[in-house]
Amino acid sequence: MKRMASIERNTIETKIKASLSIDGAGQSSVATGIGFFDHMLILFARHGLFDLTMEIDGDFNVDGHHSVEDAGIVLGKALAKALGDRAGIKRYGTAFVPMDEALAMVSLDISGRPYLVFEATMPSERVGQFESELVEEFLRAFATHAGLTLHVRLLSGKNTHHIIEAIFKGLGQALDEATRVDERIAGVMSTKGKLD
Repeated sequence: MKRMASIERNTIETKIKASLSIDGAGQSSVATGIGFFDHMLILFARHGLFDLTMEIDGDFNVDGHHSVEDAGIVLGKALAKALGDRAGIKRYGTAFVPMDEALAMVSLDISGRPYLVFEATMPSERVGQFESELVEEFLRAFATHAGLTLHVRLLSGKNTHHIIEAIFKGLGQALDEATRVDERIAGVMSTKGKLD
């Protein structure tokens, strides 16, 4: 059975439609209204081998904050829904991703207990129309609504584009590892018998 979910979120600030297939091939169609953010979500899908579609109609007359944060909410909810009871998944994933001079570590636990540790300083305030501080906002919203314990640490890096790209690629790779089904696992990967 293919693990997939579609989510819609409509508020005064944003209207978002998204579909996520965990067992995909890395195909994506993304239109968030922020070119660099589109690029990062496409990289996330490609390196996680997820199929992702997302469309956002946001209040860009204000800024990109609401759209990026709400994208994290919607993507997190889609992941949680697609995973279902989380039976048989490996649960943990870690990736170290280099992008030229940048090196990012992303480590996560699909624990049902949302928590974000984000240790990455962005040298530039913006990449194109994307505000660099929104990386942390996106990740917090995503981790909260997916039920992830998520650690992101920048080990080296001077170029903001490279840093953010390494983080999003790492997120995809770590999630790909954590969501894999292992036939040796009976039920969920927890001695408690549940993930939360």
